[in-house]
Amino acid sequence: MKYAFQNIAVVGAGAVGSFFGGMLARAGHSVTLIGRATHVEAINRHGLQIDMAGSTATESIQTKASTDLSAIQNADLILFCVKSPDSQSVAKQMAPYLAPSTVVMSLQNGVDNVDAIAKEIKQAVIPAVVYVATEIAAPGLVKHHGRGDLVIGAMNPSRLNNANQTLQNIVELFAHAQVTVKISDNVMVDLWSKLMVNCAFNAISGLAQLPYGKLSVLESVQQTQAAVVNEVIAVAKIDGVTMSAQSAMQTIAQIAKAMATQKSSTAQDMARHKLSEIDHLNGYIVRRGLELRIPTPVNQTLHALVKLVESTYPSHA
Repeated sequence: MKYAFQNIAVVGAGAVGSFFGGMLARAGHSVTLIGRATHVEAINRHGLQIDMAGSTATESIQTKASTDLSAIQNADLILFCVKSPDSQSVAKQMAPYLAPSTVVMSLQNGVDNVDAIAKEIKQAVIPAVVYVATEIAAPGLVKHHGRGDLVIGAMNPSRLNNANQTLQNIVELFAHAQVTVKISDNVMVDLWSKLMVNCAFNAISGLAQLPYGKLSVLESVQQTQAAVVNEVIAVAKIDGVTMSAQSAMQTIAQIAKAMATQKSSTAQDMARHKLSEIDHLNGYIVRRGLELRIPTPVNQTLHALVKLVESTYPSHA
C-alpha cells in the first residue's frame, strides 16, 4: 500500500517524538529524527532503542537522525514535538525548509501551540493530543511505560486542501505502525481535557519526584487535584469548552492506575535541572484566569512552587 506521506521528520525528538517516530520507522516508513547531539549520535551508532512496556527485550530500530533542522526539507509530514516555550522560535527556523504541501502535526502539551506555530508558517498545522508514557532513559534509548495513541482534529481547515482526507491519511499511516489515532469532531475539547490532566499531575509529580501511582495514596493530594480540575473547568467554560468534573476525576484515577510507574514530563525536566513547560500548563490557567477574572489559587501555587525550584538551577539562578 502506498501511503500519502512518504517522508516523515520529527522536530524535537525527545521521549514522545522518538517513540512515535520510532514506531513509524519500525513499520518501514522513512523517518528522520531531529534532536539533541548526544541522542542523535547514539541513534546513528546503534539505532534507536525502544524498551516497550511488557516486552522482555529492547528493540533496535534503524532510522535517520540529525541535529540539523535543514534535514526536514524533503519531509511531507512533520511531527512537531519541541517544548511549548520553543514553539514559535523553532517554527520560525523551520519555515524556510518547508514545502507548500507539508503537513505539520503538533504533538505537544498545552492548548496554544498550534496558534504559535501557525504564526510563523503558512502550512497546515494539525493538533494531536498525545497519550503515552515514555522517557529517555539514556541517549538513544526510549523507555515506554504505557499507552501510545493520539487524538487529532482540524483547527485551521482552511489551510488544508481536503481536511477530512488528510486526517484519514494520518490515521492510516499510524495504523500501519500499530499506533491508534482517532479523529475528533472538537479537538479543542480534547486539548483542554489533556491540559486538565497535565495540570493535575505534572507539577505535583515534579515537586514530589514521584510517579502517578504514588500521588493517589494521600487523600489530601486527591483533594488538591480536584481543586486544580475545578479551576481548569471554570477557565475552559469561559473559553467555550465545557467539561465535567466527575468525568475528569474518573480520568485522573484511571491514569494513576494505567500509568502508575510514570513520572510527569515536568518531573523528568526537574530531575535534570531543565526548565519545564509549567508556564504552558498550570501557568497558562493562571494567566487566563487573571484575564477572565477567575480565581485559580491552587494552579497559581503549584506554578509558583515549580518556578521557585527552577530558579535554583545553576544555569538559571
